Parts: sequence; C-alpha cells; structure tokens
Amino acid sequence: MSDEQFMRQINGKDLNAFRKLFAEFYNTLVSYAVSFVGRQDVAEDIVQDLFVEIWERSEPFASYESFKTFLYHSVRNSCLNHLKHLEVEKKYVDTLSEYDESDEELDFKIMEEELYRLLFAAIEELPEKCKQIFKLHLDGKGNEEIAALLSLSIQTVKTQKKRAMAYLRERLGNAYFLLLAMQAIPWIEL
Repeated sequence: MSDEQFMRQINGKDLNAFRKLFAEFYNTLVSYAVSFVGRQDVAEDIVQDLFVEIWERSEPFASYESFKTFLYHSVRNSCLNHLKHLEVEKKYVDTLSEYDESDEELDFKIMEEELYRLLFAAIEELPEKCKQIFKLHLDGKGNEEIAALLSLSIQTVKTQKKRAMAYLRERLGNAYFLLLAMQAIPWIEL
C-alpha cells in the first residue's frame, strides 16, 4: 500500500488502515513517550488517546509526512501536558527543562526514531529463521552462540546474517547507511 493510499484510508476511517497504523507506529510512539514521562503505562495511555483523537478527527491529513510529524508532535505535546499536571513541581520543572529541545534537536530525534521504525519494520519482513538469527545478532550474540541456541551450523548462521544484511541494505536504501553510521546495525563479522 502506498503512502497516498494509506492516508486516504486513514482520512476515510478505514479500520484496516488503523490496524496498520497501530502495527507500524504504536511501539515507536510509546517508546518516544516513555523518554518524556518515564512510565510505560502513562506512555501507552498517551498513544492510545492519540489514536482515538485521529479516529475522531474530522479534518483530513494533507500528506503522509505531515501525518508522521503530527504523530510525534502530538505525543510530545501530550507528554509535556502530562508533566505540567504533576503535583510535584520540582519534578515537573526538571523534566521539562531536560526535554526543552530546540526544533533542530527535536527534528533529529524524530528522524532517529523514524529510522529505527523503518529498521524494525524491515527486520520483521525477513523470513522467520533469518529474522530469528538476525535478532540474536543484534542482541550481541556471536555466531557460535547463535548456532548453539538454534541447533544450526555456524555456516548457516553466517549465511543467514549475510542474507539479512543484503535484504536490509536493499530494502532501506540510503537509510541503511545512516543506521550503520548510528551503529544501530552492527557490522557483520563472519
């Protein structure tokens, strides 16, 4: 589904589009909210409220890019509003000042979160065994340890890691090199 089709479906209140929205953005937005509020349950409530707001919204979104920006800005604003309502003023002031980012810093943080979302979405597209091996690799496990855990040969592990990297490089395009530079994807050591 193209970004344009997705936005038409979101604007049209299509249930399948909202399922896709949840699958692609929920975990990333919750993680983003946790970085502000520090609590998983509060972050989940904020993101769920945002999804309800999108469902009830009558004004259509103009584009996929503006929609993504809306998601992150809405979560950030909701988190900051939550912090304002905390009774302990010192905690509020400390947390707010910690996250009082300039527009440039916020844009970078949004870009970084989006790169991670793209990476994890691409990893989920890998064949099951390849995905399992690559996730263990991302967890810092070596070839021998992965082979032992999955009862595979070391050569199979190496081959599957190469396939995963080739797929990610092709699927992510230029984002792949940014993720490598950010050290989000470890180099493959065979």
